[in-house]
Amino acid sequence: MTLFKRLTPVVLAVLAIAGPALALDINVTSFKLDNGMQVVVIPDHRAPVVTHMVWYKTGAADEEQGKAGVAHLLEHLMFKGTPKHPDGAFSRIVRANGGDENAFTTQDYTAYYQKVMKDRLPLVMELEADRMQNLELTDETVLPERSVVLEERRQRTDNEPGGLLNEQMDAAMYTAHPYGKPVIGWMSQVSKLTRQDAMDFYAAHYEPENAILIVAGDVTPEEVKTLAERYYGPLKNKRPTQERVRAEEPQPNAERRITMSDQRVSSPNWQRQYLTPSARQLPQREELAMSLLAEIVGGSSQSRFYQTLNLDKKLAASSGAWFDSDQLDYGTFGVYASPNPGVTIDQVEMEVDAIIADVVAKGVTQEELDRSRNSMIASAVYLLDSQDKLARMFGVSLATGQTIDDVLNWDRDLGTVTVDDINKAARTILDRKASVTGVLLPEEKSQ
Repeated sequence: MTLFKRLTPVVLAVLAIAGPALALDINVTSFKLDNGMQVVVIPDHRAPVVTHMVWYKTGAADEEQGKAGVAHLLEHLMFKGTPKHPDGAFSRIVRANGGDENAFTTQDYTAYYQKVMKDRLPLVMELEADRMQNLELTDETVLPERSVVLEERRQRTDNEPGGLLNEQMDAAMYTAHPYGKPVIGWMSQVSKLTRQDAMDFYAAHYEPENAILIVAGDVTPEEVKTLAERYYGPLKNKRPTQERVRAEEPQPNAERRITMSDQRVSSPNWQRQYLTPSARQLPQREELAMSLLAEIVGGSSQSRFYQTLNLDKKLAASSGAWFDSDQLDYGTFGVYASPNPGVTIDQVEMEVDAIIADVVAKGVTQEELDRSRNSMIASAVYLLDSQDKLARMFGVSLATGQTIDDVLNWDRDLGTVTVDDINKAARTILDRKASVTGVLLPEEKSQ
């Protein structure tokens, strides 16, 4: 199992705009089973392979107070077994049939996937449908897996200064909303999670009506519908799907700053994140304007950051910008830079602030817009030329309140974005009062 990590700026941009569905001439079919489970079919007949994914519209932000990390722990425990397939048989069966499988958890969704030959699709549907309602857990299976998650946290966060800084920046950004706690959970709370905690979360959220089935590959909609009705159709919703009620983040009125020093850090790093609306709260044209703004500011070697910080003034060894709107409640616009040897954090930050101030005051150019738009389209075509990425693209969008039309109409909407749209986005979101700045420094060694 893997914790779904924050994606790279280019991938985030591509996922946000959901690019090449039309460029690759893909027909997407969607329907619902009688139990409310949504099914999406993405035919791709280039090879006799299918990617089968089940997305649950629940994640870390849906956990009860004091149970941080239970969504991710349950993701691990879903592989432990049912009465029909006990003791980790799920993974053994998939591997024995030449398949690949895994899962990931975020704040808003948990997804499970298998990539198999086409004739094994009924098998993985049967396995996934079985564990949707028949998970069986004991302390003997839960407690060792909880230890695995604790070790995962040590390796991925506690032993990574950059991970610790990002965790603290999220906690500073969200003073009320649950996005302020990490997906993997706080060590103090994960260590106390029990079998009953996991089963309670499972019972509350793992229902057909709260799930999305996505099948991409060498299939037809008719084939998938027949199989879905056979394996998922008989499942009943045992309780009404819970409304996702989350605390609203109060309007920020002061910028925040986190400074960390760590002896494991070899070179300093600077970053800033701005709180923004999420994709589902914005007209797609406005969301795309923010994605293009990130591309113009720091998305490529032609960006303002790279040209000024890296080339002209040689202040930064690396720099960039990104926009992540694929969350249910809030998005994030981020900028970052690592100074060259002999350059201070203050020098880099002053130059970053000057570039951002220039963008806000004077705006971007038509040439920058055209170049960035073409770059995003080209990146999307290459990155999404796989059934796995197509399945994930639609899964992320649907699990965070967006629609299939939002995905398929990206190129039309991208083409309508103007310089004025981007300039308005810059004035709207690049507000220091809605930002958190993070500084990571090498720890000074004592004499």
